[in-house]
Amino acid sequence: MVTAKEAAAMDASKYVRYTPEQVEALERLYYECPKPSSLRRQQLVRDCPVLANVDPKQIKVWFQNRRCREKQRKESSRLQALNRKLTAMNKLLMEENDRLQKQVSQLVYENGYYRQQTQSAGLATTDTSCESVVTSGQQNAAAAAAAVAPQLCVRNMDGSSLCRLMSIAEETLTEFLSKATGTAVEWVQMPGMKPGPDSIGIIAISHGCAGVAARACGLVSMEPAKVAEILKDRPLWLRDCRSMEVVNVLPAGNNGTVELLYMQLYAPTTLAPARDFWLLRYTSILDDGSLVVCERSLSSKQGGPSMPLVQPFIRGEMLPSGFLIRPSDGGGSVIHIVDHMDLEPWSVPEVVRPLYESSAMVAQKMSMAALRYLRQVANEDTQSVITGWGRQPTALRALSQKLTRGYNEALNGLADDGWSVIESDGVDDVCISVNSSPSKVINCNATFNSGLPIVSSSVLCAKASMLLQDVSPPSLLRFMREQRSQWADSNLDAFFASAMKPNFCNLPMSRLGGFSGQMYNGVDENTVGTCSELIFAPIDASFSDDSPLLPSGFRIIPIDSPLDSSSPNCTLDLASTLEVGTPRSRMTGNGPVNASCASSKAVMTIAFQFAFESHLQDSVATMARQYVRSIIQSVQRIALALSTSRTVPQCGINQTPASPEATTLSRWICQSYRFHFGAELIKSADSSSCEPSLKALWHHASAILCCSLKAMPVFTFANQSGLDMLETTLVALQDITLEKVFDYQGRKNLCTELPSIMEQGFACIPGGLCVSSLGRPVSYEKALAWKVLNDVNNAQCICFLFINWSFV
Repeated sequence: MVTAKEAAAMDASKYVRYTPEQVEALERLYYECPKPSSLRRQQLVRDCPVLANVDPKQIKVWFQNRRCREKQRKESSRLQALNRKLTAMNKLLMEENDRLQKQVSQLVYENGYYRQQTQSAGLATTDTSCESVVTSGQQNAAAAAAAVAPQLCVRNMDGSSLCRLMSIAEETLTEFLSKATGTAVEWVQMPGMKPGPDSIGIIAISHGCAGVAARACGLVSMEPAKVAEILKDRPLWLRDCRSMEVVNVLPAGNNGTVELLYMQLYAPTTLAPARDFWLLRYTSILDDGSLVVCERSLSSKQGGPSMPLVQPFIRGEMLPSGFLIRPSDGGGSVIHIVDHMDLEPWSVPEVVRPLYESSAMVAQKMSMAALRYLRQVANEDTQSVITGWGRQPTALRALSQKLTRGYNEALNGLADDGWSVIESDGVDDVCISVNSSPSKVINCNATFNSGLPIVSSSVLCAKASMLLQDVSPPSLLRFMREQRSQWADSNLDAFFASAMKPNFCNLPMSRLGGFSGQMYNGVDENTVGTCSELIFAPIDASFSDDSPLLPSGFRIIPIDSPLDSSSPNCTLDLASTLEVGTPRSRMTGNGPVNASCASSKAVMTIAFQFAFESHLQDSVATMARQYVRSIIQSVQRIALALSTSRTVPQCGINQTPASPEATTLSRWICQSYRFHFGAELIKSADSSSCEPSLKALWHHASAILCCSLKAMPVFTFANQSGLDMLETTLVALQDITLEKVFDYQGRKNLCTELPSIMEQGFACIPGGLCVSSLGRPVSYEKALAWKVLNDVNNAQCICFLFINWSFV
């Protein structure tokens, strides 16, 4: 019998009070090894006399508690940071709501005013006070600028020209603020861009205004001055920006400046010329401490200094645009970005004209690109990150920019970069440019760290553009990146390898540790309607950041995305978009809509660069044309296969000869599911009709895959979600075996459940991971498997249903 005194003594022995010296020793070991083994803990007791009287089990408990406290501290810090971010986002959303309320009130007032004017059309006079209320934001801006400009001219500047510039600057500031925070432009939320704590921000595009315009609001954990410094350096974050030269700088009030800028933008395709801009940029500080950087185009109509046209650029117009940067209460900055431009769409062929008339494209390429870059820099400043490639993120970003810039330079082939077009062979599908400028020769005559010389005197670029239809650009480029043998010509590769000397001249897929000699650039491939790029350059194992590069690759730009549509029935909810870039079908007011049709047309631009010796120009040009033409044919074949796999035929889906018709198979799948699980797989399908069952099965949200009953089961059928999960097509599906899809644990679960499936007819497989055909891991919540029976109750195949799957 244990006495009360003994029980109390035993309870007291469970708790240990550590001395400061003991805590110090334990903390020292914790920072060296947060989870020591039993042997390590015993060694600690032996090495530290202060812990000699402590039970190793108590030390184990101390480390468990210490890890728990550390986890709680990190979680608390994360939640506090998230709370600050949500508070700032809530404030931003409230401001946006107030702005929208003002816009609604103004529209209601204008509607009532015009209705009153219509009813009293017979009256000879009108109420001028109402007219003053409903004047546009641009008119108010002009009036305000006219009132302020003379005072500023008197105080700060001498000379009529400087006075006119200051007047233009103040007018630009007023108009920009009316767009950023007011109702001067009717902004509509960009489809699919929903604000939230982890979103890029609040994105809007213009509706019914001149030119193309986009507006973005976001939070960045950087000081306003640093944000302004980054945003003003447009070539740093805008990859289409070729150059931006500050021609003149003039002082202004409030510690501000007025700058005259000349900016050039690359053309994204071979089908249109590049653009340039002659701009005035005004930087100032508002009364509330906000920092403003606004700009607009200068023209002779405004009385500002003119800039002669530069060939072969087309002069674009920038309407009042800029950045409003305010300090945030929780730290960092709240940023309002407005990009409003007229890109002269009349000057480009009709096939690519939508690219120059799309506000969504401006939002993706400029407004959102600025926010993304700021967030990347902010994250890199707060975290010490080394990538698996052994380089800092800043170095990788600089390399990515270098690749894109080199690709754009070759694609545009401007004369002042040393490029000249050589005569074609009579067919204009592929354009050949040659660069023998001294700078190019110097770069190409460099030497790798391995000591391997690069022997060349010129660079040749073969480029072409083609139209694609009914294909997902990210999926196409991902397939081409992973399956190079499907589009590259090995015979021509051998020619270039022998004719153009060492490794540097091989086609740019040479090996480099974990990098494999290629880089995949894109503007967020998860977003519908964005540009997708696959740009690469030849490198060797000793590659350094300053090594010469000759980037080549592909760029696909959707040209008929509905992102600019203001129709209420045109909804693109990116929350339901798959990571693979293939959105699942979803319901709108008009029924199911397949988002793969969201951008049914796109322009692919191909550009390949080769270094060569001058005496080989003719032969290299001939082979380069042949190479790019073979790539075009391969791309057309691949795009056709991908687009076909995404289309549901009217009478069913063709299967292998050994398989039944897809309509019959869909009926068997649904009947077997009902028999084994006692529920309907497709509740909306009419069991008496095969074709509706097939369509409903094809658009089912979960991945449905059927495999054969052979000794080595292979897949014979999959719905759209199943093809998306495996990142394959119906044709290639038949080459994928069941065991290749599941990971080790999944195969183990499958071996356990497979006898049950064949015996009982069904099984429930716990959640886990599987692998797509391109090697990407896919997680799923759970999987259902059942035996599919035909009309005479014989086993036809096994069907798998993967629920709530996603790429990880």
